[in-house]
Amino acid sequence: MDLGIQGKVAAVTAASRGLGFATARALALEGCRLAIAARGGEGLRRAAAELLRMTGAEVLAHRADVARPEEARGFIEAAAAKLGPPDILVVNAGGPPPGGALERDLDAWRAASELTLFSAVELCRAAVPSMRSRRFGRVVFITSLAARQPIAGLALSNALRAGVLGYAKTLSDEVARDGVTVNCVCPGYTRTERLAELAAEVARARAVSPEEVYAGWERLAAMGRLGRPEELGEVVAFLASERASFVTGVALTVDGGASRSLF
Repeated sequence: MDLGIQGKVAAVTAASRGLGFATARALALEGCRLAIAARGGEGLRRAAAELLRMTGAEVLAHRADVARPEEARGFIEAAAAKLGPPDILVVNAGGPPPGGALERDLDAWRAASELTLFSAVELCRAAVPSMRSRRFGRVVFITSLAARQPIAGLALSNALRAGVLGYAKTLSDEVARDGVTVNCVCPGYTRTERLAELAAEVARARAVSPEEVYAGWERLAAMGRLGRPEELGEVVAFLASERASFVTGVALTVDGGASRSLF
């Protein structure tokens, strides 16, 4: 299927690895011109080189910590200056640290808010007005299964990723008549570097092996396995496409059947 986004400018954050990289790759394979951002300079350069090798796409790599508002906005400005204003914005950020609801102090909550929620707001404030004026835009937030079904020990993520869903739904209502769609994807347990780090932390806390942690996560999914990053990336590419022109305000769970919610 031709997704109809050949030549569109796509800006993807936290794209040096994991779900962000997989999403950037899926968009590049559809012919998008890419701007990718991440905090790590060397990892970002490697990701850009790999995307060019794999897809032949034009790639702008911009180092940015999106938890800092000026850097989030600077990424969108750099993309617009080099490639043109983004037609597609994929909002992604690393997950907040684990911990229970009473374990983290207010400084930790503030830092997590800046990373998870405030970065999403600032990226949209920078990118969406141009989309509205051009009567076309696609915004996709990569959140988490935790936004729909809280996960034990991830209080920061549970609270703030749900906040992103609320922000996205509000924004979708405000911009729908301007040709801009806004949707969320909520990935479940997916084999990424971040999940490996989380498995190691959980294994230490429970005094078990990471393999046992992975096995427990696999049992949660109706499919009995973990997701692959490219499976999430391809869903994002569809939501960013012309083919999804009548889909907005949706939070789509991509988790192999791990969620037990009806909605």
